[in-house]
Amino acid sequence: MATEVAPARPAGPTRLVYFDDMWALRSAATVLAVHQEGGRVAVVLDATVFYPQGGGQPADTGAISGAGARFLVEDVRAKDGVVFHYGRFEGAGEGCGHGFKEGETVSLEVDAERRSLNSRLHSAGHLLDICVSNVGLSHLEPGKGYHFPDGPFVEYKGVIPQDQIQVKQTELEREAKRLILEGAKVLASVFPYEEAEKQCGGSLPSYISKDSTPRIVKFGEYPGGPCGGTHVADISIINSLKVTNIRVKKGLTKVSYSISP
Repeated sequence: MATEVAPARPAGPTRLVYFDDMWALRSAATVLAVHQEGGRVAVVLDATVFYPQGGGQPADTGAISGAGARFLVEDVRAKDGVVFHYGRFEGAGEGCGHGFKEGETVSLEVDAERRSLNSRLHSAGHLLDICVSNVGLSHLEPGKGYHFPDGPFVEYKGVIPQDQIQVKQTELEREAKRLILEGAKVLASVFPYEEAEKQCGGSLPSYISKDSTPRIVKFGEYPGGPCGGTHVADISIINSLKVTNIRVKKGLTKVSYSISP
């Protein structure tokens, strides 16, 4: 069973399996800790294939299985490099001693349908950035991205004149359709800062530390961008992108979009 008091935090960060393989849905790991946190059971592992909520992308869900227990992962969060898997042990509350032991090897499996949807939504947001540049809106600087199913959008610094919004909405959709039909590989790699700059067209956002090794996601031959999320293997897998609304307010342009099921 999970203990009531949280143990000391693991000495190092959790190894992120999806960082190297965005399409991995299964992996093995070693249990470092199991404890109660804010009324929830938290499982900490040395490595994980589960994506923790962040960067505008929802968390993965799924299951972690051990020799005598199965943990249903309902939420995943990262704190200071350590990933916490929140959920419940299958059968808990029935009077049985369910749980994992520290040092136990467990198997991880991500909900494939949810991961696929989240990856398509996140990739659609990045594709929208490319389309914005391609239709003559390169002055817009990508800012906040929200890639959840309930109303995804990308917010840009800069504005589109009111009399051009309808035209640009149509052009964005047309460009997205063209790129999806053409298709192109989507790749993610970690680079030294200077190489990452080159991969991103010569510059990186100011929030990226110059002594870091950013993970860069590239869509075909277009300039990449720093991103820690999961994406589709090819642009064509997005399937469709519809620009549902463009709103300009206080120097910002919010472009809302949707994808087909």
